[in-house]
Amino acid sequence: MRKFRQKYYDWFSHVYDQFIKMHSSNQQGTLKTHLAQKTEVEKGGKILDICTGTGGLLTYLDKQLKDDSLAVGVDFSSGMLSVAKEKIRNSKRLFLVQADVSKLPFKDQAFDTVTCAHAFYELKGKDQENCLREIIRTLKPGKPFLMMEHDIPEKPLIRLLFYIRMMSMGARKALEILINEKEMLSNYFKSVEKINTAGAKSKILICRP
Repeated sequence: MRKFRQKYYDWFSHVYDQFIKMHSSNQQGTLKTHLAQKTEVEKGGKILDICTGTGGLLTYLDKQLKDDSLAVGVDFSSGMLSVAKEKIRNSKRLFLVQADVSKLPFKDQAFDTVTCAHAFYELKGKDQENCLREIIRTLKPGKPFLMMEHDIPEKPLIRLLFYIRMMSMGARKALEILINEKEMLSNYFKSVEKINTAGAKSKILICRP
């Protein structure tokens, strides 16, 4: 099943950016800028972007990095990372790692911020739980996990495509993340703040252990 999902995302990498653009229109830059500005990274600090996909958030994180700081994008799909590699090729502070986010290859308390944009709801079953535990493990004390997720699309065609994607990953669990994400995250984090982004069809959750 994991190999099948990797192949699915390797294929989906070719159309992923177009899908996101159709869903969120021209709001993506505003959303990702807002998310990146919420990071808490000082000189020499590190940001981890899990399920980085095609690296859509990484270039916005790059603008927030101080001297000697860096950001690492992690994904299990070589196809997604291949697209991301082209986007970050001119940066010396952005890095890519192919890995399973439920078993992160990093030391405890290695990062000042962990981010995830439009991807967490795609994790299946135990991978969600294990990923959240790995996020907490790799975060420095009191530092935030920032998650940006879609609202359910309003346009019929985009909503249909959206539900087709969810069918491949377990629609019930995906909907739980999209509709009741704050309650779910509160089982793992001491503080969960939800920020609605008016007109942008997405929301941001700021979670602290």
